[in-house]
Amino acid sequence: MCGIVGYAGGKSAAGELFEGLKKLEYRGYDSAGISTLGGGSIFTIKKSGRVEGLAPRLSELEGCVGIGHTRWATHGEANDVNAHPHIYGSFSIVHNGIIENYAELKAELSAEGHVFFSHTDSEVIAHLLDYYYKGDFAEALSLACSRLKGCWAIAALCKQFQGFAVTRHGSPAILGEGEDGFFVASDMYALMGRARSYCILADGDIALVTPRGISIYDGQLQPVARNFSLLEWEEEEVGTGGCPHYMLKEIRQNARTVRATCRAFASSGCGGQCSRLKEADKIVLVGCGTAYNAALAAVRLLGGAYECPVSAHIASEARYDPPRVTQKSVCIAVSQSGETADTIMAAKILKDGGAYLIAVTNVGYSAITRFADKVVPVCAGAEVCVAATKSYIGQLACFHMLAAPCAPRVRCGALMKIADDIERVVSDGVYAANIASLCVKSRAVFFLGRGADVDVAVEGSLKLKEVSYIFSDGYPAGELKHGTLALIDESVLSVVLICDESLCEKSKTAVEQILSRKGKVAVITTLPHIYAELSARVSAAWLLPCAPSHLSHFLSATALQLIAYHAAVMAGRDPDKPRNLAKSVTVE
Repeated sequence: MCGIVGYAGGKSAAGELFEGLKKLEYRGYDSAGISTLGGGSIFTIKKSGRVEGLAPRLSELEGCVGIGHTRWATHGEANDVNAHPHIYGSFSIVHNGIIENYAELKAELSAEGHVFFSHTDSEVIAHLLDYYYKGDFAEALSLACSRLKGCWAIAALCKQFQGFAVTRHGSPAILGEGEDGFFVASDMYALMGRARSYCILADGDIALVTPRGISIYDGQLQPVARNFSLLEWEEEEVGTGGCPHYMLKEIRQNARTVRATCRAFASSGCGGQCSRLKEADKIVLVGCGTAYNAALAAVRLLGGAYECPVSAHIASEARYDPPRVTQKSVCIAVSQSGETADTIMAAKILKDGGAYLIAVTNVGYSAITRFADKVVPVCAGAEVCVAATKSYIGQLACFHMLAAPCAPRVRCGALMKIADDIERVVSDGVYAANIASLCVKSRAVFFLGRGADVDVAVEGSLKLKEVSYIFSDGYPAGELKHGTLALIDESVLSVVLICDESLCEKSKTAVEQILSRKGKVAVITTLPHIYAELSARVSAAWLLPCAPSHLSHFLSATALQLIAYHAAVMAGRDPDKPRNLAKSVTVE
């Protein structure tokens, strides 16, 4: 969703905010803007498009205090007028979230003489601040928020206050303390290299941030102490690490993610959750997008380890038609960011129904961690590319460990070995590029598999369409003959995964059906005899390292991620920032 930043300190605010916005752009890049405060005046620049478009106008901004925003549009098209910040009277605001009752508030304020300029839900916040302000900035913000329904993180400037105010309800806001000033950001990534310590603002808190320091008040406007923690980060977490794109860098970190996730699982006491799963009457997984695809893989893994029924549900649907749970049920909510609105709401419904809630997330301070009964950490590190890659691999590692109630050490050792094989896959870039070139030349791409290969096929299809905009679909190879075969011709590529020895003959049947209708086929397999048999007959073939079928999806998923990346580059797309998408979707 959108990203917000704020700065108050001894440096020019414009440069600090611009750098912060560049780090948050993966949260939305429909438009961007900055407001600064200097000499009792507010200076603002904003425009549609990428953050970089603000660079020529940074010199127009004065002062050492300011706020900034990068937008993923929800209400109102992506244009200059709808870009944040929104200004009214003495106030400038930036907002991440959704104001559900904005139309009602807008009508009320318009009747009072307020004139609105944008078509966003967010502008109403600036008008409410103007309406309620009587000299106390914190009080005005508190009263304004008392009228709002929905979710929000808000940063605001007031001409009469030499700093900025920030508050949150549902959406993330992180305060930072640095050597040269004080910050707020939607994401920890924006604070790396700039802040020494951080504090997660609680829902309802209001922070007043000036160049001299931070004062925090609770929902009753009483001073409250919040602990700041040391911000630890590694240099390699920032930047592309010498790669042309974050996506490639993050795919190359798949092996590291598996190793780190295994170590964290072993040291965090997460193994104790296996007994909880063993006693469950059912296991219900919820997630969206790639997280849901990881949940599909988890159904097979956990279903093979425990005797109770295991099911995966798309979170946006589970909110309205939730599966029945009891106090013996376990819900596993899967979310890279831990902020996905649909997943959070579905998880809350299931927890309220009595289920024990396990959160599988890459962000340990996220919203979902604050009400989960247990957090299983995905140790992927900062994932900047909008399309999830290493976090998906980390989620798979978590589920493998959760599926090892009797032999966690054996499972951990196997995963450490598969991490070495992942590195071998990453080094075989020429095979990925070859298949990617076929994708780019095709009218459509189908990803097929049987058994566990189906789950990877579905995720591979999502990756390709996300970053290259090539139409694709993923489904069981056995379903090819039940309709989809009608679409096969010379212009269509089918990527067939054959990594399960027990099902390889069945998978070969799909290859034969496609070839007999002059369709193009690319085979990806961990089985040398399949490669030897089919490589000369298909358009492309990739032999991955040999691996047990229950572990092969780490390798095939990595291969499909690389194919999607190369296809995006060949097609002239930006794989890091696919159109219309954002990293963390904190709205319905």
